[in-house]
Amino acid sequence: MKLPALTRATIIRRYQRFLADVVLEDGTPVTAHCPNTGRMTSCWAPGAPVELSHSSNPARKLPWTLERVDMGAGWVGVNTSRVNDVVAEAVLAGRIEALGGYRELGREVVCQHPHHPRSRLDMLLQGGERPDALVEIKNVTLLEGDCLYFPDAVSARARKHLDFLLDAVRQGRRGIVVFAINRPEGSCFRPAEQIDPQYAERLREVVRQGVEVIALRIHHTHDGLNAGKLVPVGE
Repeated sequence: MKLPALTRATIIRRYQRFLADVVLEDGTPVTAHCPNTGRMTSCWAPGAPVELSHSSNPARKLPWTLERVDMGAGWVGVNTSRVNDVVAEAVLAGRIEALGGYRELGREVVCQHPHHPRSRLDMLLQGGERPDALVEIKNVTLLEGDCLYFPDAVSARARKHLDFLLDAVRQGRRGIVVFAINRPEGSCFRPAEQIDPQYAERLREVVRQGVEVIALRIHHTHDGLNAGKLVPVGE
C-alpha cells in the first residue's frame, strides 16, 4: 500500500491523545493530528524522527497527520487507520494463507450483540470454501523486551469486539483477530495482561471457543506499507 507524500520532522511532544508538536526540517513548528487512541508507549520520544502526511482539505483544523516514528530500528506505524488497508490489500492478493480463498471482501461491517450496542468490525470475507469470516484488525506497537503486546491502554471497546467475534463462531462463521505488528522489532506477540488483564483473559476465553488469532508483521518501505510474515503468538 502506498502512503501519501511524506514530510520529515522531529517530534517534540504528544499530548491530549490526538495532538503532537513537531518541527519540520526547515525549522517550522507545526501541530499534527495524532490518529492513535492508545498511550503510544515505546513508539515515540521527544527528539525522535517522524514522517507526516499533509491534507489540503480546508475543513480540517490540522492539515498535518503523524504517520510513523523512528525509534532507532526503523519505522513504527502510529496511524492506526492504515493497517486495515494493508491487510485488505494482502487478502485480495492472496498473501495471507489463513484469510485466503474468499471471493468477496466487505469493509466496516455492522454487527449486533445482545449485550452491546451495534458496532462495526473491520472486515467480512465471503464466497469461499471455508465458512464466512468476520475479521477485526488491531494495530500493535507496544514493545517490551523482545515481545509485542496489545493493548497499550485499557480498552473496553477491544473486549467488546471479541464478543462479536465469538458470536460469529457460534453462528457457524469464523471469527478472527489480526494483530498487525507495526514495527520491525520483536519476535513474538502476547496480549498485554500487565496493562489490561480483562482483555488478556477474554482473548484466551474466546480462543478456547474457536476464535482465531493471527499476528502479522507490517513492513515499511520509503513510501508505503506491505504485509510480511506471521509472528508467533503466545498466551
